Amino acid sequence: MKLCKSAAFIFLFSLLASAAWSQQQSPPNNKNVDSLGLQVQDQVRDQDQNKNQNHVESQGVPTEPPPGAPEPSKESTISPKQAKELFRSVDEILQFASDDTGLPIKHKVKRKLTKRDEVQSYIEKNMKDDKDAKRLERSSAVLKKFGLLPRNFDLSSFLVTMLREQVAGYYDAKTKTVYLLNWLDAEQQKPVLAHELTHALQDQSFGIEKFMKSAEGGNKDDKGKDKDKDEKDPSPADIANDEQSSARQAIVEGQAMVVLLDYTLAPTGKTLLESPQIVDALKQGMLVGTADSPAFRDAPIFLKEELTFPYRYGLDFTAALLKAGGKKLAYAGAFDNPPKTTREIMEPETYLSHEKLDPVKLIDMEKDFKDYDPFDIGAMGEFDVDILVEQYAGREEATSIYPEWRGGYYFAGKPKANKAAPIALLYISRWSSPEKAAEFAAVYANSLAKRYQKRQGLGANGKVAEDAPPADSWRTLRGRHTWLTEEGVVLIKVRGDGVLISESLDPATMQRVEDDFCPKEEPAKPAREDPKQEPKKEPAEKSPPTNP
Repeated sequence: MKLCKSAAFIFLFSLLASAAWSQQQSPPNNKNVDSLGLQVQDQVRDQDQNKNQNHVESQGVPTEPPPGAPEPSKESTISPKQAKELFRSVDEILQFASDDTGLPIKHKVKRKLTKRDEVQSYIEKNMKDDKDAKRLERSSAVLKKFGLLPRNFDLSSFLVTMLREQVAGYYDAKTKTVYLLNWLDAEQQKPVLAHELTHALQDQSFGIEKFMKSAEGGNKDDKGKDKDKDEKDPSPADIANDEQSSARQAIVEGQAMVVLLDYTLAPTGKTLLESPQIVDALKQGMLVGTADSPAFRDAPIFLKEELTFPYRYGLDFTAALLKAGGKKLAYAGAFDNPPKTTREIMEPETYLSHEKLDPVKLIDMEKDFKDYDPFDIGAMGEFDVDILVEQYAGREEATSIYPEWRGGYYFAGKPKANKAAPIALLYISRWSSPEKAAEFAAVYANSLAKRYQKRQGLGANGKVAEDAPPADSWRTLRGRHTWLTEEGVVLIKVRGDGVLISESLDPATMQRVEDDFCPKEEPAKPAREDPKQEPKKEPAEKSPPTNP
């Protein structure tokens, strides 16, 4: 499941990890591996008490000063001398990134010093102009249906606020320019430059926008022709595209995170592979957020996990490829042969072993949902399962279940006859075994208690069964179960290693979907005998030889 699929968002979201590191790294003159790792961990643990005062005002979060407080000082800007030094460092850091990745420098990278209001205008423009804005809106509604976002959550406003908090420099693939910030110290921006200039090298060799768009199926219709409209209708093709887009985003950002860390560690003579404690501390810090990023710190679990996924898991994926095959495999190799699922990113051994999972059988959506207009269609990958289970059953349960995922997708639709009706949802998943399917089904049943005020168990006759076990009482769930909620009927059906879930479907559609998921087997017809054919004679059994 994707928040959005635009390449523009990749570079905006990349600010999140860059800003987190720029706020957590140790002073430039005190970079030994042990103290760096400890300092990062201390700041992650104590960030509520220890704000980076030089960075608080640079986040653009309006706050009311206490009565009688002195007037806040104007935001400082770097001097012309510092700006000149920063511009000069671009070429030096670009060379470092090239040496670290093995990606060649094909031409110089344009650079520009930018002001805060210019950055904010850039963010807002990309949010408004993004051709996938409608997809973002649809995804928000589906996430609320799954309970991954609160019903009253304004996702678009949150993203604008969060991105304003996190700005720390960025590379724009459209203008081929790296943007430097005039309100941050030059030394503070250099590790961020290492991250963003890695994007410039990726772009020069592979064309990042093209790389990402190819995962989304480009902008083609079903006949392979270019579509003139900005927003394409949801289709089953989005199921594969969502996972590929997530995996490729992790490649782009994971590689840049490795270079950021290698650049920061370079004065010590160490690399990321030799400093696992720093990697762990950085990933923890990204999830927790910093004291001066209140929007991110207060965000729902799903958003924290989703927005940091490409950095945390992409970093580990790139590191795994470095260990397995060196720079060529980890950088150019990952672009030449990109992973296709979040499972491959989360479990790099599945990518390295060329694991092939059979696709989950798609139901006939056009026939089964003939009374619905498609609202959103997409993948529910291994990472989505991880977040969903964590939210409803905790981290330990999520770690146990998500590696057993073997495929899944969802469909959301609006009834043609009643546009005001709740969004109807179908979710089909496949697991490594019937036991794991039953475990996941139980977690999903338990989620109903947190998502619906009304959840009455229904009997086989479709009527409320007063003696039905509560939805949140199951540890494993097998067979067919239904509940009545304020938004209609919820069905969970487990058959073998497959789980079918539907919410708010009308009875006729629910029956079509269920029959499609579990087709009824017709009894075998007895073979007709041909009266003219003689009965087949069995060969006579030979007598055992007798002893002479």
